[in-house]
Amino acid sequence: MYKTIFTIFMFLVAVNLVPTVHGKKLVPCYFVFGDSLVDNGNNNDRNTVANANFLPYGIDYPDGPTGRFTNGRNVADFIAEALGFADHIPSFATAKGGDAVVNGTNYASGSAGILSGTGKEFGDVISLDDQLQNHQTTIARCNSMLGSAHAAKSHLGQCLYYVGMGSNDYATYTMNPDRPSPDQYASLLIDNYSRQLRELYGYGARKVAVFGLGTIGCVPAAHYMYGMLCTSATKTTSDVFNTKLRSLINVLNQDLVGAKFTYIDTFGIAASKISSFKYPNLECCTVTVGGTCVPQGVACPDRAYFAYFDGYHPTEAAAAVLAKRAFAARSPSDAYPFDIQHLVQM
Repeated sequence: MYKTIFTIFMFLVAVNLVPTVHGKKLVPCYFVFGDSLVDNGNNNDRNTVANANFLPYGIDYPDGPTGRFTNGRNVADFIAEALGFADHIPSFATAKGGDAVVNGTNYASGSAGILSGTGKEFGDVISLDDQLQNHQTTIARCNSMLGSAHAAKSHLGQCLYYVGMGSNDYATYTMNPDRPSPDQYASLLIDNYSRQLRELYGYGARKVAVFGLGTIGCVPAAHYMYGMLCTSATKTTSDVFNTKLRSLINVLNQDLVGAKFTYIDTFGIAASKISSFKYPNLECCTVTVGGTCVPQGVACPDRAYFAYFDGYHPTEAAAAVLAKRAFAARSPSDAYPFDIQHLVQM
């Protein structure tokens, strides 16, 4: 019974995310920069404990465990489908030859952050600065394939770029007893983020969807770590960051010729939808003390009813909701100044 309901639910989600132009990609390529919310295997062979290439992760993904920190597809996967890609975007670790240029590349790394030192306590994770360096390798391939840097830049300017970082920077922040004020820390992150997004623009990116921080203080793991859900301190700090990030989007669009940056209100979308799940504050899998799934552990059978798969990461069902509203905004606050569907048409 549960399996039948879950299958029907995910079929309906997939139908609702089909692109409006059937049989044609809305952009030539799609690049993903981020953390474990969109990592699809870049950490698998690295010296880090921040990986998810074991069951029950991937229990509903066609290829099984791939390094995605969820039971099936993540937000980046659903957006790829909405854009018309026949296959999901390969990880930088597995992308070969022209495939990384023709369709794009996913550079995301679990536990990584805006600041280079974020997540290093978990091992060799790939910071946003390092992800941008990896993108330079892809650009070099593009230059070679297309014959010139000019042709490559023209091609790359038509692609969509997903960027979503900051959650792990705030995990580090909450653990620091000598932490600066919320405003000071948010300013530090935004200053670095501004530099990185401008660097991405310099590499040819023009259509960039920047995802704000989600409900990082309201994840199930917060209950074990702080004894409560939706910790006020974390919510306050993430609110400050998101406000500054939205302002940064305006500045980038004003400063950079031809730039089309847009802000996705991850927090607002998630906060409005989490309560609609039957189990909004419980993890679906059996978790370790750190909040991740126990390797080869048990996962709940009714995954479509859970907002979270482990202590931190959304289920495939929850990821589908965020992706759908990021792609086609249901509310004016979902995306600013435009949703992804309109961004890619510009």
